[in-house]
This record gives sequence, structure tokens and C-alpha cells, in this order.
Amino acid sequence: MKRAAVLLLLLMAGCGLQPVYSGGSQGPSVAILSAIDVPVIPEKSGFLVRQALLDRLPAASGDRRYTLIVKLDDSISGFGVRGDDSISRERRQLRARWQLVQETSGAVLIDTVARSDAGIDIVSSEYAVIAAENAALERLSEEIAQQIIARVALFARSEAAR
Repeated sequence: MKRAAVLLLLLMAGCGLQPVYSGGSQGPSVAILSAIDVPVIPEKSGFLVRQALLDRLPAASGDRRYTLIVKLDDSISGFGVRGDDSISRERRQLRARWQLVQETSGAVLIDTVARSDAGIDIVSSEYAVIAAENAALERLSEEIAQQIIARVALFARSEAAR
């Protein structure tokens, strides 16, 4: 068993994988993430995504060299029909078109989309449905923010390798 573990470690050492956040607080990922400004994003979904982004970004350095521009598309669509033609299930989708822009040159470093969706059961209580829609939006905002931060960290790592 020990031989298998040692062999596995040796094989993994040669695969070229490296941690995204290597270098700790001095690493390339943290250097870029701590220099990002996130302007206000309109509407409730924008507020939630911005807060989730700010929660995930490291303590800001004094120098803001990058701006993260996020445009959201939040939609709810019904599907699943009961015998009385009422909707039995909803799908909430949150799509973020985002760009990482370098402040000095105005160059767009990343231009991509993050998306997530959630299913919501429609029950007889209107309050419960509204609460479920809001809870879904909060979860989707967290997922979108996580996708954006992970993509920026990967970009920073790849730029440092150049």
C-alpha cells in the first residue's frame, strides 16, 4: 500500500499541475485579485453578485489596476404544467457577461460569460414561492462570483507563466 502511494505521488509530481494560489499573498493570482475594482452593478441581482465578488477578493491594495465590468441577465421561466394548466416548476437563470479591463491601457484582458441556473418548485403559498426565488438568486449570485474569481485567478497564473 505504501509503495502504491509513493508511486502515485511520483507520478503526480511529474504531471505539471501547480496550485493556482501558489506564492501565497505574494503570488500572481493574489496580486491581480487584490488590484481589481468592482463598480456598482444595477438591480438586486447586481448587488448580490457584487457583494459576493467583494467577499471573495483579497484585501484591496491601494493600487486599482483592473476593473471588473459585469452585465447580468436574470430570468425566470415556467415549465412543468399541472392538470389545471398552472405552472408546477420554474427555472431561474443568471447569466453574467463580464470583462476584466486594464485601467492604464483600457485593454480587455478577459471577455467571457458565467452562468448558472436553479429549479424552483411552485407550491400553493405565494410567500414560499417568492422566498424560494430569492434564495435561488442568492445561490446563483454566489456561483457566478465563484466562477468569475476562479477564471481571473487562472488568467493571472497563466500570465505569470509567460
